[in-house]
Amino acid sequence: MLSTIALFISRAVVQGIPLLFGSTGEIITEKSGHLNLGIPGVMYVGAVSGVIGAFFYEKNAAGDLNPFLAVVIPLLSSLLGSLVMSMIYGFLTITLRANQNVTGLALTTFGVGIGNFFGGSLATLYGQGGALSLKATSDVFKRSLPFAGKLGAVGQIFFSYGFMAYLAILVAVVVTIVLRRTRVGLNLRAVGESPATADAAGINVTRYKYGAVGIGGMIAGLGGLYFIMDYTCGVWSNGGFGDRGWLAIALVIFAIWNPDIGILGSVLFGGLYVVYLFIPGLGRSSQELFKMLPYVVTLLVLIVTSLRKKRETQPPMSLGLSYFREDR
Repeated sequence: MLSTIALFISRAVVQGIPLLFGSTGEIITEKSGHLNLGIPGVMYVGAVSGVIGAFFYEKNAAGDLNPFLAVVIPLLSSLLGSLVMSMIYGFLTITLRANQNVTGLALTTFGVGIGNFFGGSLATLYGQGGALSLKATSDVFKRSLPFAGKLGAVGQIFFSYGFMAYLAILVAVVVTIVLRRTRVGLNLRAVGESPATADAAGINVTRYKYGAVGIGGMIAGLGGLYFIMDYTCGVWSNGGFGDRGWLAIALVIFAIWNPDIGILGSVLFGGLYVVYLFIPGLGRSSQELFKMLPYVVTLLVLIVTSLRKKRETQPPMSLGLSYFREDR
């Protein structure tokens, strides 16, 4: 029984880490007043960019992988690809003041298409059965703490993950501290609440918006990289990412725009997403119903927070609205 519980929790954590990366990045973006519904596409491009970097390094290393380079190259590739996607969104919504909802949805479609094109091309040319395997790089990413196996259930629950799982938690904690306890966080929240007021106070609104969109996008992109390198053991197949990008956006609402709450929420969402695997006798249709649970929970949280109408549980006031400096 204990081993089953430990296995379930570890599966929930692994499933939830991509959502934590995505939701943390989206929270930063939304704190600046920008609703980036392109996060699923950004995560997808982050994943395929890391795959491309890892593939070319593995190919040139000829089996003799340097662990440091095997981590750094995919990480930098993922960050770069995610940044490019985020800057496209930022240019369209900040500089050109395009509709944020439409731009985000278009970016998701664009990102999935880009990912499928490059990832599918590599899989077709160098993979087997429509999938590309980067097991050597994945083994480096998945390497857990050496003493995890000696601690039984405790080790499996807390110490059996690759370094990116702990990185996701660290990033969420750091972002929480920055948003709540630093001047940068205060200025960013001011921009998200009322950019005109922030502008009048001497805050460079455009700089903060671009910074939030770029940094948020790069953090979200790491969620895609983690999914490929850890969850799927380095195997890329088109469409394998599923709806996890949308779950990350749903987690933002569940966490009421607090990255620290998102840490627990990501484990909960991950558990709800895989709980059907631990219930014997479920048919295919019942499994799909269980996969809806994270969205149902999000709707309940949205209803409750809307009824309570507490300011601290509401999104930034200017979320989704373009800022025209001339209207001040």
